[in-house]
Amino acid sequence: MSTPLLQVENLSVSFNTEDGVVKAVDGVSWSIEAGQSLGIVGESGSGKTVGGLTLLGLTRSGRTTVSGRAMFEGSDLVSMGDASLRAVRGKGIAMIFQDPLSSLHPFYRVGDQIIEAIQAHSQTPKKVARARAAELLALVGIPDPKARLDAYPHEFSGGMRQRAMIAMALSNEPRLLIADEPTTALDVTVQAQILELLDRLRRELQMALVIITHDLGVVAETAEQVAVMYAGRIVEQSPVNELFSQPMHPYTWGLLRSIPKLTGPRDEALLPIPGRPPSLISRPKGCAFAERCAYAEDACRLTDPLLATTADGRRSACLIPHERRMAAWPALAAGGTEADALKVVRGTK
Repeated sequence: MSTPLLQVENLSVSFNTEDGVVKAVDGVSWSIEAGQSLGIVGESGSGKTVGGLTLLGLTRSGRTTVSGRAMFEGSDLVSMGDASLRAVRGKGIAMIFQDPLSSLHPFYRVGDQIIEAIQAHSQTPKKVARARAAELLALVGIPDPKARLDAYPHEFSGGMRQRAMIAMALSNEPRLLIADEPTTALDVTVQAQILELLDRLRRELQMALVIITHDLGVVAETAEQVAVMYAGRIVEQSPVNELFSQPMHPYTWGLLRSIPKLTGPRDEALLPIPGRPPSLISRPKGCAFAERCAYAEDACRLTDPLLATTADGRRSACLIPHERRMAAWPALAAGGTEADALKVVRGTK
């Protein structure tokens, strides 16, 4: 087995606020190898973006506490000094932020911003950097790239701005690209184009790709492995095909069942997960998902489940016996109700 490009071990991130300590990320571990793709999914507030920003040192402040390790090519990003981390940021690891309109400076031309990213990590002459910027815009599918270098962000459509952000992220040929909600606010046609572009670039450049999203459809298109986060922790991690065909955690069941079905009637009601995520300031005792879980037992409200690894290498954090959970999902997938699945979980069917 090859050495991971990035190995995140027990990463925790807390913010000291006036209301209390917010445990945004709580003991998260995952790894990725060169050329692989990992999807990190979950509801808003689950800690997905905070984890990605922390790897680049973008959450560092006097009110932030970070612990754990994130080993990137032999160096720990968590304990790395600011100057060393700046050398990694943009060159070793690059990030596409959620909103390209606010990430691109409105007063500067798109080309100048890409040129600045190139020159931040090398002594490249401006003329050479400009030619490289045009090549990058062409690479991400922007027509007439030389002319578009002189355009301002507001002169680009949403899809073109996202492509420009991808071009900027690729400007120094990073080994790892973190894409935070790369298709937010884009129409479905442009979404498909952006996802196809990211996947193609990953394969062509042998670049590791981490997709942070709440959209399971995005994960299905681009990820090889999926980590499902809830209340700052990973509750399930699986290869993408196994996650969709046989999810192991009740929270993942809820996410999959809430996706609209193309085969059902047009007026069929959606199946949302009831309730809302717990406060990250006062995390409840036991399983954080217990109050929203139709299958929770008394023990779930008392004991915090550990992230256990199954024989086939998948991971999940649930106190319900693994065999019962594996038997319950087919009933739900076939259109059964939670009551049907509950009988399987309780062993009464």
